[in-house]
Amino acid sequence: MRITILGAAKSGLAAAELAAKEGNVVFVSDAKPLEKAVEAVAFLEDRGIASEFGGHTDTAAKADLIIVSPGVPPTNPVRVEAARLGIEVIGELEYASRFITNRIAAVTGTNGKTTTTALTAHILNESGIKAVVAGNIGTPLSSLVGVVDPSAIIVAECSSYQLDTTTSFRPHVSMLLNITPDHLSYHETFAQYVHAKWKIAEHQQANDVVLLNADDVHTANASLVTRSMVRFFSLRNEVDGAFVRGGEIILRDQQHNEEILMSLRRIGLPGAHNAANSMAAALAARAFEVRNENIRDSLMSFNGVEHRLENVRVFKNVRYVNDSKATNINAAWFALSSYDHPIVWIAGGRGDNNDYATLDDLVTENVKAVICVGEDADKIFNHWCTTKRCIKVASLDEAVHAAADIAASEDVVLFSPACKSFDMFANFEERGRVFKASVNAL
Repeated sequence: MRITILGAAKSGLAAAELAAKEGNVVFVSDAKPLEKAVEAVAFLEDRGIASEFGGHTDTAAKADLIIVSPGVPPTNPVRVEAARLGIEVIGELEYASRFITNRIAAVTGTNGKTTTTALTAHILNESGIKAVVAGNIGTPLSSLVGVVDPSAIIVAECSSYQLDTTTSFRPHVSMLLNITPDHLSYHETFAQYVHAKWKIAEHQQANDVVLLNADDVHTANASLVTRSMVRFFSLRNEVDGAFVRGGEIILRDQQHNEEILMSLRRIGLPGAHNAANSMAAALAARAFEVRNENIRDSLMSFNGVEHRLENVRVFKNVRYVNDSKATNINAAWFALSSYDHPIVWIAGGRGDNNDYATLDDLVTENVKAVICVGEDADKIFNHWCTTKRCIKVASLDEAVHAAADIAASEDVVLFSPACKSFDMFANFEERGRVFKASVNAL
């Protein structure tokens, strides 16, 4: 086949390499200027794969199959031309899944998917079941084809971009954590975004399992599009699956038999949202026949992942927390509700038409001061300066020092930006590393 890859980032290069190994004629097209793609060009040249950079020519649409990188929107000219010509367009996740024979546990949600992906793999590995993380968490699924142990379970984090371009992707276990408005510049409407998330379960069969958050109506309604066995998790109500009663996580099977898994207090990760994530991971582990005691021990020992409520340091009895992955209002809401001690909150960056009023109650109750940084600094400052102590700063390092000056013993300095990172940093990872470096330099 003639296969065009749109986008030469990590997943695009992995798809190109896999397609070439499968004997196809591969062409990679990327709008990025050539001078900013030196490593990608070298990668492709080493493998004899043709490419173009700096824009898409007519050659890009001359293919039997087009594989798009995450975030390449339907309005992309090559995708528009492909639709006109009737050329199949899929994403790297879909393409790789056609070659993977391993059982897959797939995780999606507006927030919490990276933590839940890592947590699920942690439980499986700690229980003696080999598990490998892949997908949006950093390792493209394509790079595992022909490499991963056939007996290993692949725990795949799936973004809405990746799911939107699936046509047959079928995980054995799927987890849908929550759905709130995000990435609407790509999906155009919230309804289309919801449908993209639902596609994680759309192609599952009767012997598969989908785990849904019963507390989120948009998530729970994914049960309408799947043929698989549906199990729920809830912090509010008793459901078939996992729920909370008297401060204990209860597991209930389809015959309504109940088991106490553990006390909420013993979970290693803070916050109600992580209790929900932990229940989803526990149900996934049960689907792979992991014993309750192994799940319990793993939930207690898991300390989270980098840039997601990551404990950086306790300095002068003040806890510094890196939540750089909080790139939207909803993620910051979870972070601000996760601590029992006063919070000095560092927020800001490139806002996505953020409605900060949705955080008013939490800020009133839990925040003692707000340090405002980045493009949205003025907007954040103006919103809360009449009710909270607010300080505007020019850099993240300055924000850390301002927070350190304000914080008292047992306070939490929380870097949960509620904004994208692109005003000052390449990505949220770089932003988080800069924050940690400043904290560790105190």
